[in-house]
Formats: sequence, structure tokens, C-alpha cells
Amino acid sequence: MGVPADEAGWRQERFERGMETMARVSGEAGRRVVEALADVNPELAQQIVGWGFGEIYSRPQLSPRDRQLVTLGMLTALGGCEPQLEVHVNAALDVGLSPVQITEALLHAAGYCGFPRALNATFVAKKVFGERGLLPVEEH
Repeated sequence: MGVPADEAGWRQERFERGMETMARVSGEAGRRVVEALADVNPELAQQIVGWGFGEIYSRPQLSPRDRQLVTLGMLTALGGCEPQLEVHVNAALDVGLSPVQITEALLHAAGYCGFPRALNATFVAKKVFGERGLLPVEEH
């Protein structure tokens, strides 16, 4: 992937690649975030899509499933990221993680970032699972 001669062409190519990757990973949720930023900070949307998804998420070294596990752990550890966690719990389900695997990842995070953050993340997951008809979570 060479950089096109002009900056605008390179940015557009990266943005388009990012939009395709974002659609595969987070479906409509990602598009809604981009639209919500259009009138307040379109450059932030450009960077999220172009860099975050066009450069990082599109790398083949980790699968989308593995990237979502990492993202859930990081957002849990950061705390205060509940709106982003909601998007990424949905994305995690969309890329093949089960509710049991998601809750196990959040339980695992408790040991590294504490119970309050793991609880907050788990309640976000519960909200998403409820909206998607996936409660109660049962191991199979």
C-alpha cells in the first residue's frame, strides 16, 4: 500500500479502506459515530476511520475477534468509556465472540484493573446482551 502522490488522495484512500473495515467490525454503530461527529469535529471522524480502521484495524496480524478482545480489555481498564464499550461489545458479538467469552474477558480484566471497572464494563455488556435478546448468559 504505497502512499498516493497527493495527500488528499492518500487520505481519501485510507478513509475508504477504514469505512470498509469499520462496516465489517462495527456495522451501523461506526457509521453513526462518524455522522455524529460531522457537524462538530469531522477531522476526528476522519482520523478514527482513516487511522484507526484504515491503518490499525485493517492490519492482518490480529483477527477482528482478537482485536475486539484487546479493545474490550483496554476500554475496561481505562474506565469512563462506557459509550465506546457499548459499541465494542456489539462489535465483539458481530465478529464472533459469544456473551460467555465477553463476560470471561471482563472477569479477567478485574484482576488487572479492579472490580469497579470490570463491573461497569459488565453492566454495559448486560445492556447490550439485553437489547440483543442474549440474557441470561449461560455457559454451553
